[in-house]
Amino acid sequence: MSLLDVSSFAAGQWIEPGAGARSIASAITGAPLAQAGNDALDVQGMLDYARTVGGPSLRKLTFHDRARMLKALAGHLNQHKQALYDLSFDTGATQSDHMIDIDGGIGTMFVFASKGRREMPDAHVYLDGDVEQLSRNGTFLGQHICTPLQGVAVHINAFNFPVWGMLEKLAPTLLAGVPAIVKPATATCYVTELAVRLMLDSGILPEGALQLVSGGLGDMLDHFGMQDVVSFTGSADTALKLRANPVILKNSVRFVAEQDSLNASILGPDAHPGTPEFDLFVKEVSREMTTKAGQKCTAIRRIIAPEAQVEAVIEALSARLAKTTIGDPRLETTRMGALVSNGQKRDVLEKAAIISQEATPVYGDPDGFAVDGADAEKGAFVPPMLFHCADPDKAQRIHDTEAFGPVSTIMGYRDLGHAITLANRGEGSLVASVITHDAEVAREVALEAGAYHGRLYFNNRDSMKESTGHGSPLPHMVHGGPGRAGGGEELGGVRGVKHYMQRTAIQGSPNILSAIGQKWVPGSTEIEGPAHPFTRKFGELSIGETLHTAPRTVTLEDIETFAHFTGDTFYAHMDDDAAKRNPFFPGRVAHGYLLLSFAAGMFVQPDEGPVLANTGLDSLRFMKPISAGETIKVRLTVKKKTPRNEEYGEVRWHVTLTNQDDEIAAEYELLTMNAF
Repeated sequence: MSLLDVSSFAAGQWIEPGAGARSIASAITGAPLAQAGNDALDVQGMLDYARTVGGPSLRKLTFHDRARMLKALAGHLNQHKQALYDLSFDTGATQSDHMIDIDGGIGTMFVFASKGRREMPDAHVYLDGDVEQLSRNGTFLGQHICTPLQGVAVHINAFNFPVWGMLEKLAPTLLAGVPAIVKPATATCYVTELAVRLMLDSGILPEGALQLVSGGLGDMLDHFGMQDVVSFTGSADTALKLRANPVILKNSVRFVAEQDSLNASILGPDAHPGTPEFDLFVKEVSREMTTKAGQKCTAIRRIIAPEAQVEAVIEALSARLAKTTIGDPRLETTRMGALVSNGQKRDVLEKAAIISQEATPVYGDPDGFAVDGADAEKGAFVPPMLFHCADPDKAQRIHDTEAFGPVSTIMGYRDLGHAITLANRGEGSLVASVITHDAEVAREVALEAGAYHGRLYFNNRDSMKESTGHGSPLPHMVHGGPGRAGGGEELGGVRGVKHYMQRTAIQGSPNILSAIGQKWVPGSTEIEGPAHPFTRKFGELSIGETLHTAPRTVTLEDIETFAHFTGDTFYAHMDDDAAKRNPFFPGRVAHGYLLLSFAAGMFVQPDEGPVLANTGLDSLRFMKPISAGETIKVRLTVKKKTPRNEEYGEVRWHVTLTNQDDEIAAEYELLTMNAF
């Protein structure tokens, strides 16, 4: 059988393996499967191509353009995922594992596409936070903005998730407007290469937006500048070597790391045999030990249970692990496949031996276990291995040694404070979970353990049917952790996109800020439109277009009618003496919502037209009460426009309600959907 040549894609060309190529073996059989690597790659040329071709092409697009691009890419991969499944079996992954890696990666890209359209502007500048008033009269303001870095992002990925590991980094990078060079782990790079080919062949990506290194990076990082980013997933030792690169240090190159993690799961003191939480705990631990053969950066490595429940957990967990069928991952009956390689198998067994110096094996014998449809000696198979540490306070290796496979250690705790101390002994993890039905237990863990863990996952009988699991990083939530876990953050929605942008403080007049952010800032120039703004289509409206209404006087009859009609007879509106005793009111005042209703009636144009719906009201503030006899007027300004589809877009209006002395009584933002 001929070897599969895994190529690199550099500066617009596919380059086959050459000098320095490395052989890749099947995780199932141990036989050579593919080869990858080429020492002759022009790394400087790749960087220049990304910076001068890919970057400018991406930056011409708005955030919404790039979000639509991500959605199209995800859809294209989704149509071809069977080919990725078929190829991925040789990594040792089962069909269920494919769902996490391949479907999970595609799903992550879909989420970032959605968030890009919903939470980011259809513009080139992302506004970060509110406008800051830096002067008394508001003529000098400040605002934070984010713009794409003008370099390249190099993604160095681990072997365990050849598709998800790439897409979870690639989605926020492309959404930010930065080109990427993807460097997958060589052991599984043949799966990543196919995913990259599919994306490039789709014709969806601009030229230069994506390149691939199958094999080693060579001296690429030595050519990095201050606009470039390294995003790394792997071991702490490798991360340290990369971080220590003199060029990385000299140029303050951004380095996002996700590395070793001694993740823990705590069985709450309220959970004991017979409770839903106890059964859930055993199920979660078993799943985390066996999914991807334990080769997950979020897998549970330390099982922390009340001392009185340790034996019960060992018994229940051992019984569940005994039902795990190990074998050729292509078999439908297989529940756990192989490790990625025999080299990884040796590493896992070596680390398990270190753990055994402080803990006793209670389940799983690597020298005697059954494998269906494959040779246990030739393939990279190991059984689930459970250890018990009787004295976790004196032990050290169980808290600092990660066997990256189906290996976990159970230990007992005396009280909740002790459990938290043990969880924090990992010196930083990606995730710690707590299975409890006691909200106070969850609160104490959050307060005392939060600083040591990137994510805290709480689950119980109330959430178990819909929860995503201890080991599932979600694109909506931050993935990363302090200390040993690398100190980085990935995913987390728009937070992940910001890693590839520069936050800049801008200062200037309201007009300057409005022009830069493409969002009207109070105090900037108002535009008088040719007709009532509600009679004009989305594309005809201009940012800053303003309507000033005629005034209206609020009467006592208005206040009483509104009170009796709505049932809101709060004393401040009905009892003059009581209202005067309130330091906020001069006497009876109009209802705030009466003022909003009047405002709508004052600026609305009632005829059928391009305004399709009122979809919301944001940032409402009442600043000054209005009494009977006072006069109000309204200013309605087009603050921001966001296309939603081919038929309509969202218009955000700035609404200011003032009294007869031009003092602001209320201010808010109105959202409408307007036809194109």
